[in-house]
Amino acid sequence: MKTKRVLIVDDVPQVRRELCTLLPLLDVTIDIAGEAENGQSAIELAAALQPDVVLMDVEMPIMDGLAATRLIKQQRPQCPPRVVILSIHNDEAIRAQARSAGADDFVDKGAPLAALLQAIQIISTERISS
Repeated sequence: MKTKRVLIVDDVPQVRRELCTLLPLLDVTIDIAGEAENGQSAIELAAALQPDVVLMDVEMPIMDGLAATRLIKQQRPQCPPRVVILSIHNDEAIRAQARSAGADDFVDKGAPLAALLQAIQIISTERISS
């Protein structure tokens, strides 16, 4: 299985640290390409690092994750990274906004790690299920 380069975007340093530590331990095909603390940094790092997957928080300072998702998808229209929204907000309104922004999947921060691993490993271009 191909290694997935993952960019982790969250404004909480502990969340980033835990994901950077846990994901490669749980799945050796995951390589942490980088981490960002806000949407603006995510856009810059996504352009520079060209990750396969971006794990994106929704609420962050400077630029939120939905605006950043939209811009990251526009940077590489022929081969955009898979964007997985990772959020504590699990309601249909946020999911609809994520779909509209171009997100490929949505995982609750309280979900089992297996759900997050599955979202990272999916290669298809399926959209978020309603």
